Amino acid sequence: MGTSTLIAAVASGLMAGLFFAFSTAVMPALGDLPAEQARAAMRRINVRIRNPLFLLVFAGNAVLCGIEVFQGRYVGGLLYVVGSFVLTMAVNVPMNNRLERTDDAYWPMYLRRWTLWNHIRAAACLAAAVTLSLGL
Repeated sequence: MGTSTLIAAVASGLMAGLFFAFSTAVMPALGDLPAEQARAAMRRINVRIRNPLFLLVFAGNAVLCGIEVFQGRYVGGLLYVVGSFVLTMAVNVPMNNRLERTDDAYWPMYLRRWTLWNHIRAAACLAAAVTLSLGL
């Protein structure tokens, strides 16, 4: 396994862990709070997550996995690019943006839908880490 593949596999694993933590701990904990508090906390998380280290791993790995696709490791590369990066940009980010613009009545639907799609992102990143490690 080459260095870029190893880095892509590790970064995919890091993202799987982050998404797993959100699915299994953060979102259920927010679900225990009143909508006003949960929404405020999630809005703050959405601000804080946009930091250089997160963006390096999240977006940088999309670039690395794109390179992996062009080097013939289609499965692992596409699992990350589509299952993490594209899904985040097409589903989770628009939901986060709507959370900023709406009132607390949106929170219950947001919590269910966001978490469901986050489960998919976690699984896709884990699958990307495994398949990249296997050279697929």
